[in-house]
Amino acid sequence: QVQLVESGGGLVQPGGSLRLSCAASGSIFSINVMGWYRQAPGKQRELVARITRNGTTNYADSVKGRCTISRDNAKRTVYLQIDSPKPEDTAVYYCNFLIQYRWKESIYWGQGTQVTVSS
Repeated sequence: QVQLVESGGGLVQPGGSLRLSCAASGSIFSINVMGWYRQAPGKQRELVARITRNGTTNYADSVKGRCTISRDNAKRTVYLQIDSPKPEDTAVYYCNFLIQYRWKESIYWGQGTQVTVSS
């Protein structure tokens, strides 16, 4: 079994900064893709950013230049740095890992962490 544990959410003022973390544990051979999604009230879950095992990154247009995704393979952890957050960044943020164990790839989700941007 695999568990993803998120941390770092909370209340942040516009123009501040916040860093989210998500660590995996369990039966893992490799973590091929790590990503962050978010879901605001009344909206669909959307991709924020993702990073492959070799470091290739993709960002949603709405966060380019304000968010940075990074990973520590030894710690099985992904980070999302949010700089100069805006009220529209308020959402529940979920980490998402594509994990390989033996011959099988599976997708796992974190439990979600609330980020609220407000003054």
